[in-house]
Amino acid sequence: MSESQNGGDCTGHRTAVTEAEVEALVRGICFKTGPPRALGVELEWLVHSLELPRLPVTAERLEAVYATLRTVPLGSALTVEPGGQLELSSPPAASLMECVDTVSADLDTVRAVLAEDGLGLTGIGHDPWHAPRRFLHAPRYDAMEVCLDRTGPAGRHMMCASASVQVCVDAGHEEPGPLGHVRRWWLAHQLGAVLVAAFANSPLSGGRPTGWQSTRQLRWTEIGAGRAGAPPLNAEPRAAWARHVLDAPVMCVRRDDGGPWEVPEGLTFREWTRSGSPRPPTRADLEYHLTTLFPPVRPRGHLELRMIDAQPGEDGWIVPLAVTAALFDDPHAAETAYRTVKPLAERALNRPAPHNPLWVDAARLGLADPELREAAGICFGAALEALPRLGATPRVIDAVAAYRDRHVARGRCPADDLLDRLPALDPPRSRPAPAGGTRTAHGRKDVRT
Repeated sequence: MSESQNGGDCTGHRTAVTEAEVEALVRGICFKTGPPRALGVELEWLVHSLELPRLPVTAERLEAVYATLRTVPLGSALTVEPGGQLELSSPPAASLMECVDTVSADLDTVRAVLAEDGLGLTGIGHDPWHAPRRFLHAPRYDAMEVCLDRTGPAGRHMMCASASVQVCVDAGHEEPGPLGHVRRWWLAHQLGAVLVAAFANSPLSGGRPTGWQSTRQLRWTEIGAGRAGAPPLNAEPRAAWARHVLDAPVMCVRRDDGGPWEVPEGLTFREWTRSGSPRPPTRADLEYHLTTLFPPVRPRGHLELRMIDAQPGEDGWIVPLAVTAALFDDPHAAETAYRTVKPLAERALNRPAPHNPLWVDAARLGLADPELREAAGICFGAALEALPRLGATPRVIDAVAAYRDRHVARGRCPADDLLDRLPALDPPRSRPAPAGGTRTAHGRKDVRT
């Protein structure tokens, strides 16, 4: 959903595609199987003023600092979300530590540039203070806003007020087993609820508690199953995803004449291929359609896990990355995770994520849910055993262990920390924050971290 997806080439791939061709294309491009070798992470951040963190940063100020950042060499791709959130997308890494080191270096560079203009990054899943406001104005986002407004205000919150840690893992082997693509697809959707609960970090909106530990996940659920839901898990992944893509609503029909894009109502891609109206869809339209679907697990050749809230602290993002990598890419940890979450699947009632009771409880309760707390404890233990086998350094292992002790073992998530110190958060005017955030009188960090 970053600016790198703001339209693509709508003049290319002009040959119309049939329904059968769409299904074949989706099956071929969305699951690339083989031994898991690569890992990636996409980090979204809210941008705040160090001096006046509660005040929104002006569009002019964001434009100026992003122009500067685009001149800085980075190993990761830097893009901007519709509300001005900053996103860093790592290149595929051959190991966990390669990914951590690349993104850590890029974040140091980005933070230094932002600090020169008195700006910083906030790791939180949903803006706790500001109403959604759009920073990017392009045909894609104009059409997206019109489309999502039909289901209520959640779409604008998703576009402009949310931030996440998205972990990307390989699809897995073609063959069965702990690292097979069928198992990994299923695991991503069931373990996903545990990750939502363990890393929930967005309990506020408009300065008030929403009653949900992950308000960001609530917003995704409110958008609706066609746009932000998963396909059923009772079918082969390629077939299930292809059907889902065909039956998902078309967000917009693009134009290359500079005019506004058409936003049809209730038109699925399957119906578009059959009717050929308002014009026949092309392969470029299909590729674009895939970027307008926001399921909790998006197959893009690899699997993109999209359910984790942005995390507090300069290095907080490393913990969900390391835990997820261990539970997917270490065979022993993957088997433990599979056995652990299998009983939880009954709570999903065979409904696709995130529109099922398991995912709703994860977002609403976090680790206050006893079964999710127990599952998270087992999964963190398995991850800690696996991380040395993945070459993790003591810094990463210690961060995961500290998170387990501070949060998971106590049935807490970062949202609880925010709620605990809500009365003291961000005074009307505060001094620029040092690295790691300011401290309250009780030694607690403020919301900006």
